[in-house]
Amino acid sequence: MIELGISTFGETTPIEHTGEVLSHDQRIRNMIKEIELADQVGLDIYAVGEHHRKDFAVSAPEIILAAGAVNTKHIKLSSATTNISSNDPVRVFQNFATVDALSNGRAEIMLGRGSFIESFPLFGYNLEDYEELFNEKLAMMLELNKGEILTWKGDFTQTVDHRGVYPRPVNGKLPLWVATGGSPDSTLRIASLGLPIVYAIIGGNPMHFKPLIDYYHRVGKAYHHPAENLKVAAHSWGFVKENHEEAIEQYFHPTKTLTDQLAMERPHWQEMTKEQYLQAVSDEGAMFVGNVEHVANKIIRIMETLGLERFMLHLPVGSIPHEDTMHAIKLYGEEVAPRVRHYFEKKI
Repeated sequence: MIELGISTFGETTPIEHTGEVLSHDQRIRNMIKEIELADQVGLDIYAVGEHHRKDFAVSAPEIILAAGAVNTKHIKLSSATTNISSNDPVRVFQNFATVDALSNGRAEIMLGRGSFIESFPLFGYNLEDYEELFNEKLAMMLELNKGEILTWKGDFTQTVDHRGVYPRPVNGKLPLWVATGGSPDSTLRIASLGLPIVYAIIGGNPMHFKPLIDYYHRVGKAYHHPAENLKVAAHSWGFVKENHEEAIEQYFHPTKTLTDQLAMERPHWQEMTKEQYLQAVSDEGAMFVGNVEHVANKIIRIMETLGLERFMLHLPVGSIPHEDTMHAIKLYGEEVAPRVRHYFEKKI
C-alpha cells in the first residue's frame, strides 16, 4: 500500500502582488483548516515541521497536530521534522503520545538532526555536540518506545532510574521515521537501526537517489531487519492547479523568495534564477508543479523508480494565498491521489 500526503513548515514569506506577510497566529489557524481539508479529501498523512525563525510559523508541531486531530478521522499526523537534538526525548514522547490519544492512534514522529540550527543556542546546546546529541537522543527515543518504564544512563541527556513515562501510545508504540537530506552516513545509521527513512528530495534529479535507497535496503538486510520495517518515503516541493502554465508561474515567486532568503544565510545555496526553476519543475527536476496529470505522472514515476512507500508533497514552499493552498490540497486529494493509487493498484 502506498501513502500520499502533505508536508509543510507553515511558511510566512511575503505574498506576491500584495507583499502581505501573514502573522504567525493567522498562518497557524490556516494550517488547521488545511489539515481538516486534507483529511476530507482522503490524503493519508499531514506532516508539520519544527523551526525557530521568523519565516516559519511553527515551533511546536505537536500543538498544531493536536488541534488538527480533533476534527479529523483518518489522516495520520506527523512532525516533519522534530529536531530531536535540541529537544528532551521524554517530553517529545509524551507530547506525541497525547496527540496519539486525541487522534485515536494516528500520531507519528519524524525525527531529524535539524538542518536549521536556531534551536541549538535557543535551548542551550552546543553545535560542537551536533552528532553526539542526535545519536544519544535518538537512542533514548527508541528506548522510550519500548515500554512504559524507563531506565537510562545519559551523557547528553538526563539519567532516569526506573521511571514511568505517560501517557502511552494507543497501539503500544509510536511510529518513528528518521529524515535525511541524502547523506550516505545518515542512510547507513538509519538502516543499521532498522528504522523507516524519509529523504528530502528538493534539488537535482530525484532518480539519482536510487543508489542510496538500494544501499539503505542492503544495509538493513545485512543487519537482519525485517523487510517490512525498511520503509522509504520522500518529500518534495510542489503545487497543483488546473492550468499547467499558471501553476508553474504562480509557484515561482514564493519558491524564489524562500530560496533567496536561505541563500543569504547559507554559503552553499544560490539565489534562484528562472532558468534553474524551470529545470526543477521539468520532468527531470525535483519539484512537482503543474496540472493534475503532470503531478500525478511525476509522483508515479518517482515512487515506482525509487520504490517509495510514501510520498509527501511539500505544499507550499514560501507563501501563497490560503485559498490557493486549499484548492491545491483539494486537487491533490481528489484528482492526483486517485490516479496514483489506481496505477499501483493495477500493478498488484
